[in-house]
Amino acid sequence: MKINFTEEEKYLRAKKRVDNLKGFYSNLISYCLVIPFLIFINLMTSPDYHWFWFPMFGWGIGICFHAFGVFNHKLGLGKDWEERKIREFMDNDNKF
Repeated sequence: MKINFTEEEKYLRAKKRVDNLKGFYSNLISYCLVIPFLIFINLMTSPDYHWFWFPMFGWGIGICFHAFGVFNHKLGLGKDWEERKIREFMDNDNKF
């Protein structure tokens, strides 16, 4: 059982992926610009206490989850994986 998508559905799915990629890259660029600025502020104002590690790690973990959400289709996970497994189980049930 194969799901056939119309051209409009394919376009909408592709647009959603592109929007997700743009969001991820915007987040990553922001991280790369803001974290060095925070490090600079920290080292100029209180060099004995390195508080910049907290936002750096917190935001970094968020970026990792964001990346996983955006690139999970390349790992074979996510909604497409669920649909493939459902089709596989349905096909196996039809054999018996």
